[in-house]
Amino acid sequence: MKRTTYAGLVDESFVGKDVVLKGWVQKRRDLGALIFISLRDREGIVQLVFSEEFSVDALAVADQMRSEYVVEIQGTVKARDAKTINADMKTGKIEVEVHNAKILAEAKTTPFDIEDEISVSDELRLKYRYLDLRRPVMQRNILMRSKITKATHDFLDEEGFVDIETPYLAKSTPEGARDYLVPSRVYPGSFYALPQSPQLFKQLLMGAGFDRYYQVARAFRDEDLRGDRQPEFTQLDVEMSFMDQDEIRELVGRWVARIMQDAAGVTVDPAAFPVLEWAEAMERFGTDKPDLRIAYELVDLNELAAKSEFGVFSSTVANGGAVKGITVPGGAEHYSRKDLDKYTQYIERFGAKGIAWVKVTEEGFNGPVAKFLNAQFAEITAAMDAKVGDLLLFVAAKADVVAGSLDYLRRDTAKTLGLIDESKWGFAWIINWPLFEHQEEEDRWIAAHHPFTMPNEEDLHFFNEGEDPHQAHAQSYDLVLNGYELGSGSIRIHTMDIQEKMLKALGFTAESAHEAFGFLLDAMEFGFPPLGGIALGLDRLAMILAGQDNIREVIAFPKNSKASEPMTEAPQPVSKQQIEVDLGLKAPVYAENDQPNMAEE
Repeated sequence: MKRTTYAGLVDESFVGKDVVLKGWVQKRRDLGALIFISLRDREGIVQLVFSEEFSVDALAVADQMRSEYVVEIQGTVKARDAKTINADMKTGKIEVEVHNAKILAEAKTTPFDIEDEISVSDELRLKYRYLDLRRPVMQRNILMRSKITKATHDFLDEEGFVDIETPYLAKSTPEGARDYLVPSRVYPGSFYALPQSPQLFKQLLMGAGFDRYYQVARAFRDEDLRGDRQPEFTQLDVEMSFMDQDEIRELVGRWVARIMQDAAGVTVDPAAFPVLEWAEAMERFGTDKPDLRIAYELVDLNELAAKSEFGVFSSTVANGGAVKGITVPGGAEHYSRKDLDKYTQYIERFGAKGIAWVKVTEEGFNGPVAKFLNAQFAEITAAMDAKVGDLLLFVAAKADVVAGSLDYLRRDTAKTLGLIDESKWGFAWIINWPLFEHQEEEDRWIAAHHPFTMPNEEDLHFFNEGEDPHQAHAQSYDLVLNGYELGSGSIRIHTMDIQEKMLKALGFTAESAHEAFGFLLDAMEFGFPPLGGIALGLDRLAMILAGQDNIREVIAFPKNSKASEPMTEAPQPVSKQQIEVDLGLKAPVYAENDQPNMAEE
């Protein structure tokens, strides 16, 4: 039988019509002469009714059906009685009276229920990912991802962009994260690198005159994982020539608005996206990816702290540090001393030695440091717009430690107390980034974005002899949404002299620069247009629009937190033949029965 529609799409408009449906048995209720089957496919669930009245043969087939059997049926759509309507189902006003049925495949009992709400480990879900992906919530997530890429293709095609693929096997270049290396059989001892981004290739495409490029691009970075990061990920990648930063942001805003509308049915006004200087974002929120749905911000208290009776505050300011705080509305009642002690322990990871806190009461401050701060009660509450019942949290340390600590406390307290306005979409552009950042561990300067970012024109003098190029700021623009970096972009360097100065500031010699990026530098000598672009993270955007907290929930076959894949057990050791004979490398030596188990390592 040829399928006529999806189970989840059958609605009142089908009443009286015959349909052929195919899918999986979600549930079965046997009432003897009457059997109800919930049939599931990617679009949803519909109720099937089997009865001797409709077909004795079909009822006999239904008697054999069990959960996750693959079946096909033919029947007539009928309206449900008013008392049996299920308002929670998209198809809840109808049911299908089955006349013919066939079991296409049987199924053994699954290791977990194929339902949205399940209480099983992530490892078990990933081991049986093909079953996990049957769950309606996972199917919705993957379909959301598909809608995002379709909206991207539609919009960028309309705007004159050309979809061009760039290589997966490329040269290893020093771009920040560690490369995944691929050994060459043809050139023993030589390696390709999987691309961390298509950055250099898309710049070369602009030099080749394509003017507007895009790609749904795979990228690879061998780095530690977290909830919004995977070793392989997907970028919605664009590059364009002869456009300045304002023009690019305007176009990208319209693109994102199209995605929001087509994929999520949400209308946003890109002209209303706030534009914040990087320094302003750090000052107000302690982060370059602020969640603007949270109403309260960081408050600079240095002036009050300098004359405070609390020695920790006054000495921090005297030693060049910073004292800032946040006002948590209504937090006084919710947080116990034990809760706040946990916060103190947590922010040690940011380098903070502790939190000072007080609760605002009618009589004054209450808390461990209240006796030191009550003399400034009126000034502090006015500066922090604090009211009775609020909780005030303070951190005194180096500026970067204060920023990291209070950014975390702001986000976590808002989430805990339900103070995030979920009705809003917190878009913002963050511009005018520092061009460089200092890497403390190795005591060296690295590019804040990448080595091909154009400095602000007014900062080019910092690259002159005798000046410090590390003071320069970049023509860069990051798009953030709900506290996540959604995309990172910049105007690129398009002239040889500025690119060479940039690489010199990063510690490259003329020789090492040409060894790493000679093909790009050579290309610039043949006339490069002004250019710029951005890459949006598809995984992260899909995660946000699907209302998930982890990008694994919107990737069909993700890696776990150990960068392994439990279903196929990748990565795995390969044979000595492949390593030594085919690739000319030396195979690792393991003790007998001591092959590494990548799922556990």
